[in-house]
Amino acid sequence: MSDLDYFALFSLPQHLHIDLAALEKNFYAQSRKLHPDRFAARPAEEQQAALSASSRLNDAYRTLRDPILRTEYLLSLQGVQLQEQSRAATDAARATGAQKKQVAPPDLLEEAFELNMALEEIKMSGDDPDARAQLESSRTRFTAMLEECQQKLEALWTAWDNALDAADQAARQASTRAMVDLLNRRSYIRNLVRDVNAALESKAVPAAPKG
Repeated sequence: MSDLDYFALFSLPQHLHIDLAALEKNFYAQSRKLHPDRFAARPAEEQQAALSASSRLNDAYRTLRDPILRTEYLLSLQGVQLQEQSRAATDAARATGAQKKQVAPPDLLEEAFELNMALEEIKMSGDDPDARAQLESSRTRFTAMLEECQQKLEALWTAWDNALDAADQAARQASTRAMVDLLNRRSYIRNLVRDVNAALESKAVPAAPKG
């Protein structure tokens, strides 16, 4: 089992559109076989092996049922290393307390600069109406960008699956490059939305007491 990739672990092709119901059914079937009660009377080595297999099974299930994690994992199988704003880099930075590198897509440089200025104004002036209005506008715009990224990703998932089934190496490579660019863009925009939400929530005006 340890030699299998996550897709093979669940007898699934390396597709980005997968049968989630089949994934869940397979997961629970394997989980039952690895339940600790089945190994209570077994030697310690077998108990530890079952525990390790169960942990890997859980990791595989969590990864494949999430479409973004599934995509990042599939790209990792292709030897692709995402940029520093990837989810893995975010988790690593959170764990170590290090400053995470931000790689801004070129077309968002100006908007990101203006957003950072508005964030600084909010911090320095308390709750400047103009800065708040700019943040609200930015949140709406960036949220729309995230939705656009999602739609493009879903199209790329289909393109990858079709290329895999057709054994079209050139199409697979093109899909891979496009997914990497889009995932990095999506991750950067998500960070912008997070920063905007944090600023707006920290400066939220308490509701007036009733009565």
